[in-house]
Amino acid sequence: MRKKLRVAAYAVCVRDGQLLLARSPAEGGGYEWVLPGGGMDHGEHPNDTVVRELEEETGYHIEVTGFLGMDSNHHVIPWSYRRKVDQHGLRLVYEARIVGGELRNEIGGSTDMAAWHPLDDVSGLRRVPLIDIALKLWRERPAVGRVERVPE
Repeated sequence: MRKKLRVAAYAVCVRDGQLLLARSPAEGGGYEWVLPGGGMDHGEHPNDTVVRELEEETGYHIEVTGFLGMDSNHHVIPWSYRRKVDQHGLRLVYEARIVGGELRNEIGGSTDMAAWHPLDDVSGLRRVPLIDIALKLWRERPAVGRVERVPE
């Protein structure tokens, strides 16, 4: 079985009671909202990853203002003919504030739209579970940088 580790960095950007999110195609069709961020390039610092990814997906320049914590997930998924991948994902969650740029949609990337959503409306969106985990980290700010996973 092939083993794969994926490290990614994401940002929680809250401004005037709204959360910045990006929209991505969902498995099975349609779209779902995701936190801006993504995979770390080899040799890249995760802090630089989140700055780069947020600019790519939203057009904004950010300043990282804190490290909120991390989430770890582990899945065995089909890969190719009679083979599976043992995939471990480590997702680092930062807090950030907008310092420049203008909101725009990503073209030719993993997302197709970026938008601000009132925090009170986020629970009603079709979204990835990481959003709930990140908001829990943002609200609770646990010293250990970990919260119990929100049931999917």
